[in-house]
Amino acid sequence: MRAVVITQPGGADVLQLADIPTPPVGDTDVSIAVVAAGINGADLAQRRGVYPPPPGAPDWPGLEVSGTVSAVGGSVTGFAVGDEVCALVSGGGYAESVVVDERLVLPVPRGVTVESAAALPEVAATVWSNLVMNAGLAHGDTLLVHGGSSGIGTMAIQVGVALGCRVIATAGSAEKVAVVESLGAAGIRYRDEDFVEAVARLTDGAGVDVVLDMVGGDYIARDIRCLAIGGRIMVIANQSGDESTLDVGALMRVRGRVWATTLRSRPIGERAQIVAAVAEKLWPLIESGRVQPIIDSVFALAEASAAHERMESSAHIGKILLSVGPPVEQPVEPPAGAPVSPGR
Repeated sequence: MRAVVITQPGGADVLQLADIPTPPVGDTDVSIAVVAAGINGADLAQRRGVYPPPPGAPDWPGLEVSGTVSAVGGSVTGFAVGDEVCALVSGGGYAESVVVDERLVLPVPRGVTVESAAALPEVAATVWSNLVMNAGLAHGDTLLVHGGSSGIGTMAIQVGVALGCRVIATAGSAEKVAVVESLGAAGIRYRDEDFVEAVARLTDGAGVDVVLDMVGGDYIARDIRCLAIGGRIMVIANQSGDESTLDVGALMRVRGRVWATTLRSRPIGERAQIVAAVAEKLWPLIESGRVQPIIDSVFALAEASAAHERMESSAHIGKILLSVGPPVEQPVEPPAGAPVSPGR
């Protein structure tokens, strides 16, 4: 099969298309003929050589895919050949075929195309596990999302709104602020206004209950200044690359928590629990149109370098996808009330 491999750590040009063996199918595995794969920040970090795949994962990148089931292991009961699915994988998504434990496979939600479904598994699992399962985000809470126009950010905003929360989101341009506001958040253009001051103004000094932070560095100390009593900061990345210094006294005064998590390296049992929760709780919100994947752009598999360059430019809004297989369906009209993907 064809797959995009990392020839050596470096820039986007180290991604090359290569022929590699098709992975074997184990007893509890589902083999997926890939239609599309999602691009994630972790893929860029792996390409640079700073985020290696966990033991047993493929060496080539890609953490989420969509496609059709091409084979199943002898013990698989939930899926059959021909099913349209998407899946959370620990690597290897930039390829024509993936093999994944059936516990990490999800049906394509009604109202979402097979291609667009590639934008869902990683962001859905990350957002739901951090905001709901860990931070306990609930109706009436106030949520602050950094990087609101990213794939994670657009999902987090929609989930917060769907749960009945007040959502505030930072973004880097007027265009991106307009996007986060169209999804139901109060937007902060962080290049023009200090987000700590803006949060204080927007909440009348009460602060926020939950922060979703993918920036790290000095944002953590500033996040603490945004917290309400009992507030929780969920740190899911350190895109700044800087070390974080925080005022423990300030955190204690609000009885706050800072919780840093990863998804890819968790034991499969934990990831399976997250996927099951996503299927039960988040998939109905997607099928109702209250939450939808926001797609920025789609590149061919051979254009993976250009897709990485697009993400590194920070010009994207929503998810960037790689189109791997042939089209398998006509476009599906979104349910009434579904947000429109601004990048398409």
